[in-house]
Amino acid sequence: MVNITHKSNTLRQAIASALVTVSKQETIEAINGKKVPKGDIFEFSRAAGLLAIKKTSDVIPDCHPLPVEYAAIGYSVEGLTITIKVEVHTIYKTGVEVEAMHGAAIAALTMYDMLKPLDKGVEISSVKLLSKKGGKSDTKQASAIKAAVIVCSDTVAAKKAEDGTGKKVIEKLEQHGIAAERYDIIADDATLIRAKAEELCNENYQLVLFAGGTGVSPRDVTPDALASLIDKEIPGIMEAARNYGQQRTPYAMLSRGIAGFIKNTLVITLPGSVRGAEETMDALFPYVLHVFQVAAAMRHETI
Repeated sequence: MVNITHKSNTLRQAIASALVTVSKQETIEAINGKKVPKGDIFEFSRAAGLLAIKKTSDVIPDCHPLPVEYAAIGYSVEGLTITIKVEVHTIYKTGVEVEAMHGAAIAALTMYDMLKPLDKGVEISSVKLLSKKGGKSDTKQASAIKAAVIVCSDTVAAKKAEDGTGKKVIEKLEQHGIAAERYDIIADDATLIRAKAEELCNENYQLVLFAGGTGVSPRDVTPDALASLIDKEIPGIMEAARNYGQQRTPYAMLSRGIAGFIKNTLVITLPGSVRGAEETMDALFPYVLHVFQVAAAMRHETI
């Protein structure tokens, strides 16, 4: 199965439909009059569809087992056609489109099975997804963002080690359509870190990511250096990152990262390890980019 461990749980919703068409009006009359010999086709197919939704991963190999938080199956009849509509919700890492379509297909097959003694011309058609919500596909890409990546590391600055963290952060930004216009490496020095932040803010960078120096060792000073510069802290950004990390390693609680605005620049601190920085990027992006849409809307309203 596809690896989804890097994804975050979000509310996912999907609506699917299927059509069952009979060949004569007498079949519709038997359905409405509850005279189908095998029973009420709506109730039986609803039960079958609900079971199919929950069992999707058992029969479709690449589907992940997931918690079904809500499922509903409804019907409408127009002429000789019955429309089955299935809605499914989950709070998980992946969507429920296949679950909704599977439920619609099995509900339709159940109807076919129940109606075939009465009507040999029953047809199933158009099993399809009508809509889906949730996950990254719902997140609008921010317009062009002027971004910088700054690596804070004594050893890398002294050229005693190669930088992997900054390059990984740049790669992650590119996946969301953001190019890092600046990529600098500086030592773990509070004065240098503050100066770099002020320089980039004065150059109108909108997003600055500082990687490294968020731990508890004596030279981990990045959050301390930036805290006094931040005009508007956004605690939820790092709460989300630490919660995400804690689900993957118990050591995530030791990160002292901070995030917020220095003037009009969003500054986010990331761990110095490649894995820690990558996981923090996965936790925050693209969702954190919404802050730029909010800021743009507020500027527009004040004009």
